[in-house]
Amino acid sequence: MADVFAAGGSSSLDNVLYKNEVTILGIGNVILRDEGFGVRVAEYLDKHYVFPDTVQIVDGGTLGIELTQYVTGTEKLLVIDSINGGAEPGTTFRFHNDDVMEHFQDKLSAHEVGIQDVLGLLTVTGHKIPEVVVIGAQPYDVEAGVELSAGMMKLMPQMVEQALQELKRWGIEPQRRDRVEDMDYNTVAEDFSAVR
Repeated sequence: MADVFAAGGSSSLDNVLYKNEVTILGIGNVILRDEGFGVRVAEYLDKHYVFPDTVQIVDGGTLGIELTQYVTGTEKLLVIDSINGGAEPGTTFRFHNDDVMEHFQDKLSAHEVGIQDVLGLLTVTGHKIPEVVVIGAQPYDVEAGVELSAGMMKLMPQMVEQALQELKRWGIEPQRRDRVEDMDYNTVAEDFSAVR
């Protein structure tokens, strides 16, 4: 991945590799079961819907500051994550703009710290993303394993619908694909590149 800062210390944020109006970012660790929920929802959206060229879907995995190159210049960022909000498993969450940074301030997982760092960096360098929404759910099981828990699988349609509603508010209505192959949620990596 390209460096965020070019040689000599000058910012390369104006010359990012991937610049789209809207970014859907699925984050999480797919080898810790429900921790990978955000990635699995992003995979589902990518496999089942056709999006306009102004939209990119990013499998952010557990990347940290490296995500900067994928979200710099985006006007609207939808983050989908497994969220440890200290609630009952299966509880869903939605954070918008300033609430996002407040939520991430006391989170300890690597990918949540990474998102906080990315949003902070973009703000202090004058590249703040105007519209940021984070959606997700309290995990049931974060033990080692690649399959989602039964409870999290039941939440998948609800979270996909919530993501589609967020996009609709932004004027984006993707088209459902006519033919869709079954997805295997028991693999570490789907046929899903870092950026679509």
